[in-house]
Amino acid sequence: MSFKTNDCQQLSFDDSFITLTERERKALEKSWAKIFADEIFPAIDEERFSVLYSDKASRPNAPVNVIIGALIIKELFDYSDDEIVENLMLDLHLQYALHTTSFVEQPISDKTLTRFRKRCYDYETLHGVDLYHDCVKDLSGKIAKIMKLNGRIRRMDSIMIESNIRFLSRMELIYTCISKLVVYLTKKQPDMVSEPLKHYADPNDYNRIFYHQRNDDMETTIQTLLTDSDCLLELCKTDFEETTEYQLFVRCLSDQTVVENDKRRLRTKEDGTMNSLALQNPSDPDATYRNKSGKHYRGYTANIEETVGKNGSVVTNYQFDKNTHTDSHFLQESLSAMEKSEEEIILVTDGGYDGQDNIALAKEKNVKLVTTALIGKEAPDALADFEFNDDGTRLLKCAAGHEPVSQSYTKTTRQCRVSFDRNHCVGCPYQDQCRPKIYKKVATFITSKNASNRAKSQRYMQSEEFSNLARLRNGVETIPANIRKNYHLDKLPRGKQRGKFFFGSKIAALNFRKLFGFRKGLGNYAQNPVLA
Repeated sequence: MSFKTNDCQQLSFDDSFITLTERERKALEKSWAKIFADEIFPAIDEERFSVLYSDKASRPNAPVNVIIGALIIKELFDYSDDEIVENLMLDLHLQYALHTTSFVEQPISDKTLTRFRKRCYDYETLHGVDLYHDCVKDLSGKIAKIMKLNGRIRRMDSIMIESNIRFLSRMELIYTCISKLVVYLTKKQPDMVSEPLKHYADPNDYNRIFYHQRNDDMETTIQTLLTDSDCLLELCKTDFEETTEYQLFVRCLSDQTVVENDKRRLRTKEDGTMNSLALQNPSDPDATYRNKSGKHYRGYTANIEETVGKNGSVVTNYQFDKNTHTDSHFLQESLSAMEKSEEEIILVTDGGYDGQDNIALAKEKNVKLVTTALIGKEAPDALADFEFNDDGTRLLKCAAGHEPVSQSYTKTTRQCRVSFDRNHCVGCPYQDQCRPKIYKKVATFITSKNASNRAKSQRYMQSEEFSNLARLRNGVETIPANIRKNYHLDKLPRGKQRGKFFFGSKIAALNFRKLFGFRKGLGNYAQNPVLA
């Protein structure tokens, strides 16, 4: 299939829009479709996706801007793939929004969206480039410009996303992996599966094992599963290493069991705790486990960066990864991908994004990182007036303006052990905060640039500017609730790659709603002095 841009975007003589009455035309132009058609559809860059198609002469592709527009509208109204295809044929709003009112036959079918997603997935897997993310990010930037948001003030937050999978006990997990492999072998090589293993291919076998047995038989059942696992390993040997079912089976055994004295048993705490990357359910191998704020999550996490201004806000960037990815990692990746800004950017986050490395990286990009909460022990206020060199390996002056007579730096802890003249520390007004050890000639204590930065942050948190920024950050907390309620966030398709694609469509739909509210004057924005 060859790539061709969509040139059929102008009204033609037989266009269905022309046959509308004046009243019908006014109603259509007052609807959401008018804003989508004028602002969103023309902003979609089709050329970005040309790499997904052949450069040889062949049947042309379905218009890419129609496909992407349909994907956004699909999330806007919570349509399924079949519903968006059907509604595009029958609903003039959708045809007008996607510039297809002149088409004799609508250009997308039931397989168009699925095949487009598959092309994007394959390209990302092969080249490491997420074309759809870049497209949504580009559209978000254009919406921000329309709403006159200059990007000087931004806020960031993360959201935990539950994978649409069932929680499995360790025994259920091992059984499920065995069953899936046996079912695969039964279909491919039925004569290969021995008689004692054939019951795993029976759909009713799960109920017999887990619901029709007494609890005191469970130990025997576990041992049987482990014995059958070893039989399967011996049966498969190295012939099925490229098979997904076999890979998941081996991964499960590695996570959940150990071999001791030639006998397999379940892993215990003494063997080392199972890490968060352990397989949770073979239906979603990418899902990981995380305990956050006392809650257990199995799935993914997304990071949202929102640009804020007097006219509202727009999500201008997003990230999506396994839920073991921390806020700090998200911030570092986001900053690393940024170009250095000519004008200082204020980025407001919560305490999870704090850290010396993050502050230093933000400074390189001309970003002022403001965290509204700090995690860990409070630093003495006097440390805010300590002066360090850029990399924090040397203390230049203390709060009283004295220079150390000697010092050493520990790379692993990033701390400086400093020595001052004894007379400088004895009787110093900051002695109670520095708490040095006083010797005959010198006074010593341990400090760090990280502690100094923390003290500066604590002092800044007492200012009026910080109070205004803290109030501003609270607005980003509404986005997770909004996406969950209106865009069914916890029903994302399984898998990190697929989940990220659908999450991007939800962000695009959310941003269009913000644009629609702005154009119609429906926004109700809280006043904040920082935005003035």
